[in-house]
Amino acid sequence: MELKDKLISSFFAFEEGVDSDNGLYDIRNKAIKEFETLGFPNRKDENWKYTSLNSVLKHDYSVFPEKEDAIEYKDIKKYFIHDIDTYDLVFIDGIYSSHLSQTTHDKIDVCLMSSALNHEKYKAVIDNYFNKVAPKSGLNSLNTAFAREGAFIHIHKNKLADKPIQIINFSTGNESALLLQPRNLIVVDENSQVQIIERHQSLTDHPVLTNSVTEIFADKRAIVDFYKIQNDRASASLIDNTFIEQKDESAVSVHTFSFGGKLTRNNLNFYQKGERIDSTMKGVTIIEDKQHVDHNTLVHHIEPNCESHQDYKGIYGDRSTGVFNGKVVVEKEAQKTNAYQSNNNILADDKATINSKPQLEIFADDVRCSHGCTIGQLDEEALFYLQSRGIPRKEARGLLMYAFANNVLESVRIPEVKKRINKLIASKLEVDLGFNL
Repeated sequence: MELKDKLISSFFAFEEGVDSDNGLYDIRNKAIKEFETLGFPNRKDENWKYTSLNSVLKHDYSVFPEKEDAIEYKDIKKYFIHDIDTYDLVFIDGIYSSHLSQTTHDKIDVCLMSSALNHEKYKAVIDNYFNKVAPKSGLNSLNTAFAREGAFIHIHKNKLADKPIQIINFSTGNESALLLQPRNLIVVDENSQVQIIERHQSLTDHPVLTNSVTEIFADKRAIVDFYKIQNDRASASLIDNTFIEQKDESAVSVHTFSFGGKLTRNNLNFYQKGERIDSTMKGVTIIEDKQHVDHNTLVHHIEPNCESHQDYKGIYGDRSTGVFNGKVVVEKEAQKTNAYQSNNNILADDKATINSKPQLEIFADDVRCSHGCTIGQLDEEALFYLQSRGIPRKEARGLLMYAFANNVLESVRIPEVKKRINKLIASKLEVDLGFNL
């Protein structure tokens, strides 16, 4: 049985456990019909031209894990940003782990999607925001059909989240192959602020495919900092769908650090629905072997006097492949828009490839917009200079690549996250910077 047919059959079993009076019952049923029509994307879709899911979809994935696995904190501590105090939402094979998590309902809500979907207290937020910004697609509809668990974060008006929030999804490998579909909803009300760190991590080499959907709503003057750490095993694949709607004077930044995994696809869409909005997307990709990372971004400037900034750096070794497909749309009404897009890449080996397609669609006449892309190898003169100072060629290459990638970290606002990413970059490039790795 093909995976698509298996998922449709599994949905009917899942549906039997859902109350038909639940407000999401109709949404889920509509979503599975959309998935049945649309299916999985393929290379005939222009946005998936350079990324094929064939090698990922061939496995016989379990849709629901058989049992919850008990994991001790000491065994997974290294995956947390543990040198700062955080709220933690931890999921094991898609199931919430209460003994590894720390939630709160004190002035802010950091809790489970399952609680929000089934509790009257959260009904207004769910009705107003759930499934409202994620566009219709096969993958989004599939996630919506099976949506039952993930992170629900609501920062109430005029509130500052007193510490960062970590969302970590572990897969144990108890199943021979597992499909996970976390669903996150993050609502940040007017004049409020939050910092979020997200990670997906396999604990064995069994295949795992994660199809994640995150919706973020930033109201007037809200500030959201989101950090994605993608450093999984070579058997794990991730399709990360993040959709962000912003209101007047809000500022949202998303930093994506892609260092591991078999196939990683990041769909990141910003919709600016107000004036004086700032949207920031930055990323560092360092991969090797036959790894594949695809960044697909969209910034939709709808109203005037807004800004967007994109800066993605990539280093590709061995036979790895990268994709950057960045699109900026400026509507006719969006005068005084400032939009900047940059994608710079280093091919560390002759057989590595990168497909970069920066795009601007501008319908306004009073804007400042730019985009640029570079693809090349290391500067031989710079290498020679370092070697002339007694630095071996391998170390010199690592230092130059580290300097190339590291400046993206300047806008990271959590020092402990910056330190962790510094360590990961240095480790990936085999550069000794005095860190205790």
